[in-house]
Amino acid sequence: MSTTHFGFESVDESDKAKRVRGVFDSVASRYDLMNDLMSMGLHRAWKAYTVMVANVGEGSKVLDIAGGTGDLALAFAKKVGASGEVVHTDINEAMLRTGRDRLLDAGVVLPTLVCDAEKLPFPDNHFDVVTVAFGLRNMTHKDAALKEMNRVLKPRGKLLVLEFSKVAKPLRKAYDWYSFSVLPRLGKVVAGDDASYRYLAESIRMHPDQEDLKTLMKEGGFGHVDYHNMTGGVVALHVGIKC
Repeated sequence: MSTTHFGFESVDESDKAKRVRGVFDSVASRYDLMNDLMSMGLHRAWKAYTVMVANVGEGSKVLDIAGGTGDLALAFAKKVGASGEVVHTDINEAMLRTGRDRLLDAGVVLPTLVCDAEKLPFPDNHFDVVTVAFGLRNMTHKDAALKEMNRVLKPRGKLLVLEFSKVAKPLRKAYDWYSFSVLPRLGKVVAGDDASYRYLAESIRMHPDQEDLKTLMKEGGFGHVDYHNMTGGVVALHVGIKC
């Protein structure tokens, strides 16, 4: 049986999705609060920039993968209008339920679907934009997921991958201290779960860096790929165009 990484731990490929699901089941109810605390609110600016780069308008069709608590889905719904479509998906039911309730509280009703990014239940050439924010690193077969995202995009459609990445060298020592000393303690105090936030820090280090992810996206069928570093490379937005 093939193995893959779960943070710094090596696990059977068949076990990773279950382990990741356990992490997000644990943190779903405090996910938004923890995002604000651990990023000092910066995740809102990162996501706002992603929405701006997506450049969707009235009538656009958007697929939000690993949409979790619905930040991007809500922002896109306001852009595409009644004639557009935003599909809010996640592999984790607890996260998706939290996001659906949040959307309903905002008066927004969207198609909400539990699905695996490696096996998307959508037709070929359907969406103008596909987004995945802070979810790609948790996928077992990133190459398969990227090919699926390419498949469901229309020609000249746009994939946006917002993800933690490799920070600039002068920041690495401080970033490591924060990631492995502060973040798990914060998770313990706020969410009652230090292990999940230790996994978060480890999973970031195991995720492809900016250039490697660019290469992976090109191998997944995207003819043009560029990336934008934010906050010193703590986060990068990769943009791929289906040619």
